[in-house]
Amino acid sequence: MASMTVEPDLQQDHVGALVRRWRERRRLSQQALSERCGVSTRHLSFIETGKSVPSPTMIGQLGHALDVPLRVQRRMFTAAGFVPSASEMPLDSPALAQVNEALELILAGHEPYPALVIDGGWDLVAANEAAYRLLTDLPADLLEPPVNVVRLSLDPRGLAPRIVNLDEWRAGILGRIQHEHDASGDPRLGALLADHPPPRHTAPPDIVLTVRFRMGDDVLSFLTTTTVFGTPRDVTVAELAIEALYPADAGTRDQLMAAARADSASR
Repeated sequence: MASMTVEPDLQQDHVGALVRRWRERRRLSQQALSERCGVSTRHLSFIETGKSVPSPTMIGQLGHALDVPLRVQRRMFTAAGFVPSASEMPLDSPALAQVNEALELILAGHEPYPALVIDGGWDLVAANEAAYRLLTDLPADLLEPPVNVVRLSLDPRGLAPRIVNLDEWRAGILGRIQHEHDASGDPRLGALLADHPPPRHTAPPDIVLTVRFRMGDDVLSFLTTTTVFGTPRDVTVAELAIEALYPADAGTRDQLMAAARADSASR
């Protein structure tokens, strides 16, 4: 596993240095960013060099203009000496009880189709019974928390031998992670890409990413979708994603429904 080094963007630093790094990451000139925020380039230059400390309102404007992740926006407020406008609480915090209830309802409501919740580093947070059925008979050590969904799906001892369209799946999922890393600079995603570099040359992807699992003598085909919470004000919630699989054909749908009925009857 690659070492979890922290990128400069995510280290403690004065707010101006963070603004400059993210402006450069977004490939914006000082002129372009100053126009987006309605300030002079001189004032922006003073912020970036540490000669001027932006107000909380200006930090919010800069974060919005640079489209920085909520986690980075919190660091901007902290680096400037202000209380962040967004929280960062553990998922089991009582304050996030409503979020947990919503996740449980979504996972249960998606049965008999697989669904899972992942965090910003693609670690498994929760899953429904249909998702766990896809993990049947995997080595126990691979399922010890924290379970990283990407590593598990590409591991030769994990799901990789069961994925019929493995090359397509690998290219699609690593391409998505590369895009997320480019946008967020998250070192967890950087570590995944270091261990699993995206292929350089791939065939054009399908309109919707699909994955096909071999289960015994059968093949289950799924379309994948991703859902996130709208405009959250907590970093933990902002980084959650619900990955839902839908049957891509009638045969897969029928097999999933039959498996759910069999499980119900055996209880």
